Amino acid sequence: MSTPDLGLPMTVRADGLPARVRIHEVGPRDGLQNEKETVPTEVKAEFIRRLADAGLTTVEATSFVHPKWVPQLSDAERLYPLVADLPVDLPVLVPNERGLDRALALGARRVAVFASATESFARANLNRTVDEAIAMFEPVLARAKAEGLHVRGYLSMCFGDPWEGPVPVPQVVRVCRTLLGMGCDELSLGDTIGVATPGHVTALLTALTEAEVPTDVLGVHFHDTYGQALANTLAALQHGVTTVDASAGGLGGCPYAKSATGNLATEDLVWMLRGLGIDTGVDLGRLVATSAWMAARVGRPSPSRTVRALSHQEQ
Repeated sequence: MSTPDLGLPMTVRADGLPARVRIHEVGPRDGLQNEKETVPTEVKAEFIRRLADAGLTTVEATSFVHPKWVPQLSDAERLYPLVADLPVDLPVLVPNERGLDRALALGARRVAVFASATESFARANLNRTVDEAIAMFEPVLARAKAEGLHVRGYLSMCFGDPWEGPVPVPQVVRVCRTLLGMGCDELSLGDTIGVATPGHVTALLTALTEAEVPTDVLGVHFHDTYGQALANTLAALQHGVTTVDASAGGLGGCPYAKSATGNLATEDLVWMLRGLGIDTGVDLGRLVATSAWMAARVGRPSPSRTVRALSHQEQ
């Protein structure tokens, strides 16, 4: 009797879902910024190259933040030139004009700013109110657009805040509209502490549509604290969202939100999308091998269920 091939899911299309999803890979930046030990620059570069080789077309490379705040990414100037030749989009985070200067000097063409939907997190993360933080980004956005850059706006705490609890939907909509009005080309809606559920996701996306925020400028960024990341992603896909943030191997969390667990694992996302017949362009086998390789470099098994099932953590 032959052994069944369990390497890929059966494909069963569901009505009302997009034909293709763009995965915004955040592992090298959001995933590694929380590591206790700094990952060597050459390992980061190899990680990014392997992710690109697996078919990911957007790989967030690093952050031009002050080394004091995120020492794990203090090698941005050394890292970016090592991967700049790759034929993929390599967004970088720029917290202020100095960060933008550093990114521009290296030829970066896609940048991201990081805002909050709640006052408490804005204080914890940037030591500013929500409106003060947005005002800080205004000259960054103006210069970035003048330079012809693509600008992504990350919005944290869209669903829940560890200090304030559930976040009112209109509050999130207001900040989204403000960021778009300032020139953001794309918004990533972050469930920073992983408390969202599918109904909440649908309610926020519906409110954004009613507020004339186009769905095609939205991405979603879910954490799996309560095991809801894939369910929330499916709710977003049903609403028409086609950009999903994920982190290879499930690396990462949030250094300013202690209750947050890892990001949605890219492999778990690809497995679900393959089963739904949604194209991503990603080679799952290569991606799993990459995350297993990276898990060995950071010294612990990948939390991704798909990585564990397909590789058994073999290196």
